[in-house]
Amino acid sequence: MRRALHPLPVCLPAVLLLSQICSGIKWLALSQTPASMPINRTHHCKGLQGLVSAQVQLCRSNLELMQTVIQAAREVQKTCQKTFGDMRWNCSSIENAPHFPPDLERGTREAAFVYALAAATISHTIARACTTGDLRYCSCGPVPGQAPEPGHRWGGCADNLHYGLVVGTKFADAPMKTKKSRSQANKLMHLHNSEVGRQALRDALELKCKCHGVSGSCSIRTCWKGLQDLKNIAMDLKIKYLSATKVVHRPMGTRKQLVPKDLDIRPVRENEMVYLQSSPDFCSRSEKQGSFGTQGRQCNKTSSGSDSCDLMCCGRGYNPYVETLVEKCHCKYHWCCYVTCKRCERTVERYICK
Repeated sequence: MRRALHPLPVCLPAVLLLSQICSGIKWLALSQTPASMPINRTHHCKGLQGLVSAQVQLCRSNLELMQTVIQAAREVQKTCQKTFGDMRWNCSSIENAPHFPPDLERGTREAAFVYALAAATISHTIARACTTGDLRYCSCGPVPGQAPEPGHRWGGCADNLHYGLVVGTKFADAPMKTKKSRSQANKLMHLHNSEVGRQALRDALELKCKCHGVSGSCSIRTCWKGLQDLKNIAMDLKIKYLSATKVVHRPMGTRKQLVPKDLDIRPVRENEMVYLQSSPDFCSRSEKQGSFGTQGRQCNKTSSGSDSCDLMCCGRGYNPYVETLVEKCHCKYHWCCYVTCKRCERTVERYICK
């Protein structure tokens, strides 16, 4: 028997107009919060964009946390666009938060990636904020229970992944657990992919060490558990995006659950992304499908990958142009202690899609 994905949690009753139905990632609109905006009084929480009532309550009871959450929203946008900068879908629609185009409102694999990345990023940012002392109510992560290897000792300040996961999950999943939506299938999909992101974060916890000893002999190493950089986690999620499984909302026993659409493939694992609706090819602009098209996008003439002019331009061809770059060159170190450089110009040929 094939294993279904998580059953739908019981939702609180709510009466909503369709236009008021909240996407679970509208909180990413916090990336647009002005740096000068104060968040040190409970009434400031109502002025933040994209929050559902449960998130506003979390804000009121954790005011100092909100700057970290805002930082996480900015990191999601920046990391998503950088991770997909070499593909037709380049995550540009994330800038429209809280009013997302159809590519992120429908149950696409693009939405799957953003939900997973958002869930991982908020917990990652909170865990790191505990380590740096930016949050008063948490500190370094716990010392591992197992004995260190010979020549190693536990020390330093571990990233507090446990606290980050607890608080990050509570905030990120709040919209899916307190709001009705038109599609319970979408809600199940988003909850599953959010957990995929958090699992990728757990897998990114690794041993980090610092050497000690006379003249750099490294006779002893002080070690702690730290998280990989977010860009590495995003690349792991991108691989999961490329191999995501299409699922359907199908009766399984007494309730509907998400199961693979193609019953000939193996069951979906807990760490694999799922999606409900196929995406467009993103070649042409289409507001209905949430596609910005690739006209005017830069491509790589010598590449054979997704950023190649052939794939990026969808066979429409491309136009060359010349760009002049001004760079530092002929740098020289002077004792003691400064560096002087000249400024050199060079021209490079670029290509943009027709």
